[in-house]
Amino acid sequence: MRTVTVVGASLAGLYAARALRAEGFDGRLVIVGAEPHRPYDRPPLSKTFLTRRAPDAVELAELRLSDREEEDGLAAEWHLGTRATALDTAGRTVALDDGRTTRHLRTDGLVIATGAAPRTLPGPPLAGVHVLRTYDDACALRAALHDGTPRVVVIGGGFIGAEAASSCAALGLPVTVVEAAPLPLVPQLGPDLARICAELHADHGVRLLCGTGVKGLRDDGTGRVRAVELADGRLLDADLVIVGIGVRPATGWLTGSGLRLDDGVVCDAGGVTSVPQVVAAGDVARCAGVRTEHWTSATEQPGTAVRNLLAGTTVARHTAPPYFWSDQYGTRIQLAGRRGPQDTVRIVEGDPGDRGFLAVYEREGRITAALAVDRPRPFMRLRRRLVADAAAPCGPPAAPAAAPGEGAWPYCSAASGPRCAAPTPGASPRRPAPPTSRPPCWRPY
Repeated sequence: MRTVTVVGASLAGLYAARALRAEGFDGRLVIVGAEPHRPYDRPPLSKTFLTRRAPDAVELAELRLSDREEEDGLAAEWHLGTRATALDTAGRTVALDDGRTTRHLRTDGLVIATGAAPRTLPGPPLAGVHVLRTYDDACALRAALHDGTPRVVVIGGGFIGAEAASSCAALGLPVTVVEAAPLPLVPQLGPDLARICAELHADHGVRLLCGTGVKGLRDDGTGRVRAVELADGRLLDADLVIVGIGVRPATGWLTGSGLRLDDGVVCDAGGVTSVPQVVAAGDVARCAGVRTEHWTSATEQPGTAVRNLLAGTTVARHTAPPYFWSDQYGTRIQLAGRRGPQDTVRIVEGDPGDRGFLAVYEREGRITAALAVDRPRPFMRLRRRLVADAAAPCGPPAAPAAAPGEGAWPYCSAASGPRCAAPTPGASPRRPAPPTSRPPCWRPY
């Protein structure tokens, strides 16, 4: 393999490039990014970035994920401000468009790390309506927030919407959050803890309207938004609207490539796709039936995917449970694992009424996830245990949609140690045989 191309120059793309060099790849490394900026950290964009005033050049430097010395060490060709527009898997070429010219890049291996793009509302674009995904999005939104005292409506009560609302409240702006579901974050947190987290809005003077969608936006006759019309007929005056209704995986350029696409690039738990020498990682990757849109996953998945790319087959799988954090109204919310609809929840430390607690989700005596509000230390201890338990073959995993190269049992990494069963005669040398007994590695808290 002489040339490897990483399409996507954000977090997952940078970590893929680092992993390639760390794994000993010394060939030509090409990094393609649609944005004109070197890789930068996105989480601050919905938080302190919106509330402070500073020269943009200074702030962008503070957000950078790598410095010049590291970038020189990667010895990569950077093609920034350049979109990948098509993939020819038979010819092993990626079509690139920098806004001036279109060309085709020949590559032996490909890492897809194009992330996701914000969902938008139907209808013509209006001034005063913003999404928040990129550095340029955040700059435009911040300029609007600091221009007078705009009445803000946030559409979507998820993490991005809640963080944006928190920043607006910190600026002293009148804010209303509209959420179509009965409560924000019920799928992730369950109704009881979602209700507690939703109360943070009211605690800080932000109005939260749940159980109603948005019918449309009203303009003032000059192409600028003036109101949000709700599905129940109410009309909310608005000078500025922030749309935070989720994202779509950036897979449009892969249409017709032969890759399996279904809410992302379909791949196995190691990021291996249906096409040889093509792997995926980060927000765009639907690994073993699950697509995870979290910062931590975007840093962990690329190493596994790159290892498999260089090996030419799935020799490693990413087993760590998802983890994310959110800072809202001066409060840190952390969640690790995946809560199931039948899980029970138990408070093990603190008091939800005091807005500080640690809770665990349990199923059949096993901890499946943990949620903390301003309890970082005990949470991280519990998270480490969840990670260790997930790496052990404690029983058959949930049955995801069939994916290429996906076996019936999780790959045991070196970190799993002696708990991994030795291969039996006739078993694949790259995939351990299922253990005959399953250790009780999920323990009650």
